[in-house]
Amino acid sequence: MTLRVGVIGAGMIGQEHTRRLTTVVTGAEVVAITDLTADRAERIAAETGARAYASGAEVIAGPDVDAVLVTSWGPTHAEYVLAAIAAGKPVFCEKPLATAAADCLRILEAEIAHGGRLVQIGFMRRYDAGYRRLKELVDADGIGTPLMVHCAHRNPTVPVSYTSEMAMLDTAIHEVDVLRWLLGEEIVSAQVLTPRPTGRRFEHLQDPQIMLFATSGGVRIDVEVFVNCQYGYDIRCEIVGETGAARLPDPARPAVRHDGRESTAIVSDWRDRFGDAFDTEIQAWVDAAAAGTATGPTAWDGYAATAVGDATVEALKTQEIVAVDLEARPAFYPGAQQ
Repeated sequence: MTLRVGVIGAGMIGQEHTRRLTTVVTGAEVVAITDLTADRAERIAAETGARAYASGAEVIAGPDVDAVLVTSWGPTHAEYVLAAIAAGKPVFCEKPLATAAADCLRILEAEIAHGGRLVQIGFMRRYDAGYRRLKELVDADGIGTPLMVHCAHRNPTVPVSYTSEMAMLDTAIHEVDVLRWLLGEEIVSAQVLTPRPTGRRFEHLQDPQIMLFATSGGVRIDVEVFVNCQYGYDIRCEIVGETGAARLPDPARPAVRHDGRESTAIVSDWRDRFGDAFDTEIQAWVDAAAAGTATGPTAWDGYAATAVGDATVEALKTQEIVAVDLEARPAFYPGAQQ
C-alpha cells in the first residue's frame, strides 16, 4: 500500500520532509498539508498534488490521511501528537516531543492506553552511518566499558532569534538523545560552563557553552556547543573506554592538493551533513507506519530528552549542578533505547 501522509507545519524542516516523502522515500505520498501561513501551505500543496487544510486538527481527522508528520512550532507538538494517538494514526514528531515534561508524560499515558506504539521522534542521528558504527562498536565491547564521551556541536552562525536556552533545547538535544542511545544509560545530572563569549555573537546570547552530563552508570560527558564558530557545521563525538577510544568519522570529502596546499572541504549546512540520515529515518517511519506502528526513537526518548533539557536550562541559569527529574520508565518501553 501507499501510506497517505498529512503534514502539519510547512516551515523549513516541513518542506524538507515533504520533498523527501515525495521524491526520495518509497511507499508514501503527501495528501494533506497545513501551516500557519495559509499561502505557503497552498503553494506546497499545489506543488505536491496534496490538499491544503486550515488546521492540524483537520489534517489528523482527514479520512484520506493514514499517518501524520508533525513539523510545526515546538509548543504545538503535544497537541497534535495526542490528537494523532486518539485517532489511532502513526505519528512522526520532530524534536521536541513537547516543550514541557508534563505534556510528554501525557503522551506516554495516551500511547500506553492505546496499547501499541504509534509515536516516532525525529532524532535522526540514530540513522547516521557513523553513529551506527559507533553503536555497533560499543555494543560489541570493542573499546571496553565506556568511561568518558567528548562531543562538539558547532554551527557557523545562528539568527538573532536564537537564545542561550536554545543551545540545549534546539542544538545539544541531539547529543543528549544519541548519547543515551549509544551508552544505553539515562542522563542523571547536568551542569553548564560559560567560557569567554565570542565577539561574533549577538549580545543576548551566551556562546559558546560547555555542558557536562553524568549518566546513571557513571559515564562523564562533555558537550561543547558553539553556534557562531564561523568556519562550518562541525559535529564531533569521541567515546573513551577502558581498552580503547572511538571517534565519529568526518563526512567523506576529497582531499585536494592544489597551489602548494592539501585541503579538505568542511560541511557548512546540517542538511548536507545529515541528509542521508534524514532519508533513512523517514523511510523507516513510512515502513513502520504502513503496518500501523512505529519504530526508532520512542515517546519515552522524547520525554527523557525534554527532562534533560529542563535540567540543563536550569543549570545555565543557576550555574549549579542540577539533577534530572525523570520518572521511572514504564514497562511499555522496555530495556535500553532502540
